[in-house]
Amino acid sequence: MTSFTQDLAAAWQRTGSLLCVGLDPEPAKFPAALAGRSDAIFEFCRDIVDATAPYACSFKPQIAYFASNRAEDQLEALIAHIHEKHPGLPVILDAKRGDIGSTAEQYAREAFERFKADAVTVNPYMGFDSIEPYLAHAGKGVIVLCRTSNPGGSDLQFLTVDGKPVYQVVADLAANKWNASGELSLVVGATFPKEIEIVRGIVGDMPLLIPGIGAQGGDVEATVKAGRTANGTGMLINSSRAIIFASKGEDYAQAAATAAMKTRDTINAYR
Repeated sequence: MTSFTQDLAAAWQRTGSLLCVGLDPEPAKFPAALAGRSDAIFEFCRDIVDATAPYACSFKPQIAYFASNRAEDQLEALIAHIHEKHPGLPVILDAKRGDIGSTAEQYAREAFERFKADAVTVNPYMGFDSIEPYLAHAGKGVIVLCRTSNPGGSDLQFLTVDGKPVYQVVADLAANKWNASGELSLVVGATFPKEIEIVRGIVGDMPLLIPGIGAQGGDVEATVKAGRTANGTGMLINSSRAIIFASKGEDYAQAAATAAMKTRDTINAYR
């Protein structure tokens, strides 16, 4: 059995892409042909996945967009579809869970046993015992929030502990104390390329999930130059809305494919 990091490394090499396509479905933005359909979220996301898979190294469904629409069953079907039709492209469940003990164990079961995701995002605010239950699932990825792309992240992440900002403390803990499984990664936003560079220096070749390009305006060139590893990989650069809603018409899947291809090519120009 392969692991998340093994599959990811293989996907980087096989696809020649660092693009992670985020799946944040909003039915109000779907084309008219899907209006009123009970399976509209699955149909929309499936079409986006199938169209963009040639240009992506991974997919990242955001659980809130499914749960708020009572579409968890469609999320299960979508992840199964990705695994069946696009094997080797890891699926990251963006859930940002952060709890302890038996509750964290249930969140881990939800991510890895119910939804069968390859990795999940988690919040380290409650410390290592909020992360440890996910590591019990062999081969599964655990992606820890470190320096997030939102402006308010600085409220806590830039507070200093023994002279170091909290996000650097998280990066050091993740790389040097928490990563016994070898399956930890970090979230670092493209809106802060200087911090990406600092985190890369702390964690070595650990994979970085980097949101914030596209709709959030992160600079692709600065992001790639700050976060790439020596072999030009090491990053899952996520774009969601700019790809999946590239068109609101009937050509939505083809428009998403074109946007994904252009984003991949822009990223690759700086690798």
